[in-house]
Amino acid sequence: MTYATVMVSLALDQPDNGRLQVAGELAERFEAAIVGVTAAQFAPPLYFADGAKAQGLIDPEHASIRKRLADLEAQFHAATRALGGHAQSRSTMDFPTRFVLAQVRCADIVVSGGHSPAFSNAFSLASPKDLVMQAGRPCLVVPERVNWLDLRSVLVARKDTPEARRAMADALPMLRKARDVVVVEIPEQDDDRSAVMDRVSDIAVWLARRGVTATARVPEVGGNETAALQLETIAGDIGAGLIFAGAYGHSHFRELILAAVTQYLVTQSARRGLLSH
Repeated sequence: MTYATVMVSLALDQPDNGRLQVAGELAERFEAAIVGVTAAQFAPPLYFADGAKAQGLIDPEHASIRKRLADLEAQFHAATRALGGHAQSRSTMDFPTRFVLAQVRCADIVVSGGHSPAFSNAFSLASPKDLVMQAGRPCLVVPERVNWLDLRSVLVARKDTPEARRAMADALPMLRKARDVVVVEIPEQDDDRSAVMDRVSDIAVWLARRGVTATARVPEVGGNETAALQLETIAGDIGAGLIFAGAYGHSHFRELILAAVTQYLVTQSARRGLLSH
């Protein structure tokens, strides 16, 4: 398996330079095509108007959005000029998440910006948490201040579940490009640490048979730190530029609630997160 087509989700209300650079580097490393996708929708005002007055408000907003979309397409093509004919863009007036999810059928991996836990504008931003859980493709979440694909050290955060085992296959192309890979499982309070280490060691062997040299690591059981905080500590210890994990969530009152580690990887601002659901 490889990544033959990289899709990058761009946004009107976020800085796009970092994720463009990461997506372009990813496409170069895998000799892949790259597709830039962006959409925005008119956000209706909080007050109501009708007839000619309403149209007089809507038309300039539509024109402004179309111009900003065109500017973003131009930015994409300027950033990917070195890829020649292997770069294409797709944009429209639509809700961004809906449009990106409709286009992702042509891609092997999606590059997205991070997500503020406090604010997300559904009219101009494709939510990375929705992309992670609904795209059916691995998603590389790039924090705002990151502008390169650091694969010198990669942390693989795993759980012993069928979903996590399936997700590992999505990460293999990236892991084969990494210099150092560390596989980690955070034990639960009632876990036998030696049994957890056996599981993680099995994954390291599984990876080795697929061309990835990896080491196994299991922290001590106990303490009050969340799994996300423990992963961050380990990521800091090994200098991880990328954390990979299977993504988890559930539906609650028609809103997607992400599991703690997934939420952390979507919202944290320091490291790239590769997530697969």
